[in-house]
Amino acid sequence: MRIIFLTVFLICAGSLVYAVYLQLVKNLLPCPLCVAQRLSYWVIGLTAIVAVAHNPRSLGRRLYSGVMMIAALLGGVVATRHSWLVRYPDSFECGISSEEKFLNSLPIARWWPTMFEANGDCSESSWEFMSLTIPDWSAILFILMAILSGYALLVRQR
Repeated sequence: MRIIFLTVFLICAGSLVYAVYLQLVKNLLPCPLCVAQRLSYWVIGLTAIVAVAHNPRSLGRRLYSGVMMIAALLGGVVATRHSWLVRYPDSFECGISSEEKFLNSLPIARWWPTMFEANGDCSESSWEFMSLTIPDWSAILFILMAILSGYALLVRQR
């Protein structure tokens, strides 16, 4: 199971590093939904690396996998909503949202503003790869991590 937890951790770490690269080098500001996805990546990644270090048996493996699966599903919901807003920007109200105010008031946003401060527009899309936007790719990664977490949750360890 360690390889599954390590794979999930590497997906999260890579996603977060790339998000910061896009922000600092390509000047793409994160929106509230981006920050919510980053929080999900952090929860999943930290849980996965603790699971790698702990190398748990049945109950611990299920606990770690369950936390990762819940966070991946929540992140996937946020990423899907974000993808919808990018595709249909007319349905989105512009301006400072209550989500942005809430996220920017969290202590973690003040502690590490580069990672957790939301300043961007959720309906803006200035990056695509293979005709998929950042939220699309994020949704795919969350689905992949939910599948890996589900496998770790349900499979019997020898």
